[in-house]
Amino acid sequence: MKTLAALLAAAALAVTACAGPATAAEEAVNAPAAARTAKEPKGLKTAIFAGGCFWGVEGVFSHVKGVKSAVSGYHGGTAKSAKYDVVSSGMTDHAESVRITYDPAVVRYDQLLRIFFSVVADPTLKNRQGPDVGAHYRSAIVPTNGEQAAVAKAYIAQLGKAGLWKRPIATQIESYKAFYPAEAYHQDYMINNPNSRYIVRWDAPKVAALKTMFPAMYRSTFLRDAG
Repeated sequence: MKTLAALLAAAALAVTACAGPATAAEEAVNAPAAARTAKEPKGLKTAIFAGGCFWGVEGVFSHVKGVKSAVSGYHGGTAKSAKYDVVSSGMTDHAESVRITYDPAVVRYDQLLRIFFSVVADPTLKNRQGPDVGAHYRSAIVPTNGEQAAVAKAYIAQLGKAGLWKRPIATQIESYKAFYPAEAYHQDYMINNPNSRYIVRWDAPKVAALKTMFPAMYRSTFLRDAG
């Protein structure tokens, strides 16, 4: 049984569900290229990233060349609890996540990792990103095959030695369980709600940083998800 204190804490976290107070976007960091590059066979691959509110994660990767699909959803918990109002309570094991389908012939997994750590999320924050607080906003990488797992482990170790951040890296590598797509209104949220105060303040700067820092991988058009 949940204690009263835990329930009250969950209620407080729910208030921040992708709608916290707008102050300033996280600072982009120019993470180095991975020393251990991904060697994946031909054909489309999937990758899952969690880095705060899924609107911004989806928004950035929807502008990356080689990404064929970016779907907002939930990872880590059960099918029954994979609902926005339940996940936002902070009482599930889910993280707001994005499932990316990509062509490794165009963009490698290690390059996706570099983008993630550079402009998507602050890897030093534990159970929060920007104005959003709670374990469902944790920063996490979910490999879907052995090569991704090896590359992710090596890259986090590389970043840990690089000293780019004053605090230690909190981003965790999590085992894949199941991914549950979020409700329809969360999909393509950035392109469908460009004037949202949250998008303008928190997520649009991430896309701008992607364009500036990774021009060769930046796609000007937003990839709308086809399924």
